[in-house]
This record gives sequence, C-alpha cells and structure tokens, in this order.
Amino acid sequence: MTRQLIETDGAPRNPAYSQAVRAGGLIFVSGQGPFDPATGAIAGTTIQEQTRQCLTNIQAILEAGGSGLDRLVSVTFILGDPADFAGLNEEWRRWFPTDPPARQGARLPLDVPGLRVSFAAIAEG
Repeated sequence: MTRQLIETDGAPRNPAYSQAVRAGGLIFVSGQGPFDPATGAIAGTTIQEQTRQCLTNIQAILEAGGSGLDRLVSVTFILGDPADFAGLNEEWRRWFPTDPPARQGARLPLDVPGLRVSFAAIAEG
C-alpha cells in the first residue's frame, strides 16, 4: 500500500505531523484546531465559530487531496467543555443538513488557551 502526504496552505501546518495522508483509498486528516491558516491564531471565541474554522480547515485539506466534505466517512471531535456540545451540533447541522458522516466525540482537557474544540476526519480519497 502506498502512502501519499497531502499538504495545503489553506489549512494550518505543523512540522510535527502531516495535514493528511492518503492510503488505501482513504484520506486521514490529522486533528484540526480552529486555527486561521494565515495568522496561526485561534479563529473565534464561540464554539460555533471554532467549529466552523475546524471544518473549513478540513475542507481545504480534503480539496487539496481531490476529495471534499461530501466524501467524509467519519469525524472525531475533542471538546474541552461539555456545555459546548449543543453549540457544536448547531454549527455541525449547517455543514451537514442531510447525510452526515459518522461521528464520535470525547471530552478532554484542551491545554491551549482559548481552544474549545478539535476535529480529525477520514474521507474517501
């Protein structure tokens, strides 16, 4: 099985890991926080704004790999505060009003000041 790295300037980069890897007909997107790719700063203070930026980053990575949000299979989110779950779902439904991908979540302490959520994803390549 061959592995292909996917990189784009349309999403934040981190030298410690790849933005995504294509393997076995799937694209595995690394965890994406709500970071603006141009500034590196957290985009937004509300859970809705941060969810939007995470999904925008994932969309840019998938498009760089020749895929898209409509080809998402599974998404995992990490939420810092369970009180944000309703707001996350509110924004999620805007992006996936029908036929959403499978999803799972976890609550973990996020140790970046201001960071409320992070998403990782798997899509058809």
